[in-house]
Amino acid sequence: MKLIKYFILFFILQGCSSNYEWGWDILNPSYIEGLTNLKFLISGISITIYISVISIILAMIIGLLVALTSLSKNKFLSYFNIVYVEIIRAIPLLVLILWIYYGLPIISGVSFSPFVSGIIALTISESAFQAEIFRAGINSIKKPQWEAGSSLGLTFFARLRLIILPQAVKNILPALGNQFVYVLKMSSLVSIIGIADLTRKANELVVTTYRPLEIYTFLILEYLALILIVSYFVRKLEKNLKKDSNN
Repeated sequence: MKLIKYFILFFILQGCSSNYEWGWDILNPSYIEGLTNLKFLISGISITIYISVISIILAMIIGLLVALTSLSKNKFLSYFNIVYVEIIRAIPLLVLILWIYYGLPIISGVSFSPFVSGIIALTISESAFQAEIFRAGINSIKKPQWEAGSSLGLTFFARLRLIILPQAVKNILPALGNQFVYVLKMSSLVSIIGIADLTRKANELVVTTYRPLEIYTFLILEYLALILIVSYFVRKLEKNLKKDSNN
């Protein structure tokens, strides 16, 4: 909260030191117009969170599956892991969103709604990063852990589920938290195809109020608040896991 206060104070001081006349009345809740505008802007939060959560969950599932191919002794699966990660990471997210929404229907005849297209693009883009995170986490578990599971007669997937992944997740939790913050920020790009998220709402309001500086400043504060909340819970979860492991 202190960071947000300092951020607001910075813009107030900047306004005082320049000739620009700030028009915060358009977002003043004591006025009917300001209250309406605030409700309109805030209404995009649910869509932003919804699309981010769905995308990160799907990306983690796909990323884990892709990461498992790197453990295989099969050369085809190993090369698949490398090719998938390198190609997907090389494609800018904005380009991927536009291609899935506008390009895919042309070459395949299959079209998706803006919401589904946004989730597909975010999921595919993020899955490559998740794959690398899971691969690093699994590889951080020492070989004796695998051998211990094998001596108990556990199958590969049983060892992975019961022994390896629980330890790996603890190691990669900070990275997973950072990626969720990343997805939360990058979800703003889906506004380009008409999804009514925070950024889209702000763009629409700018067109009617002609106050881009005030509205985009408020948009920054919205994202800042969301990311600080997510970061707080990630750190809290990380501390709880450390306490459990110490006990």
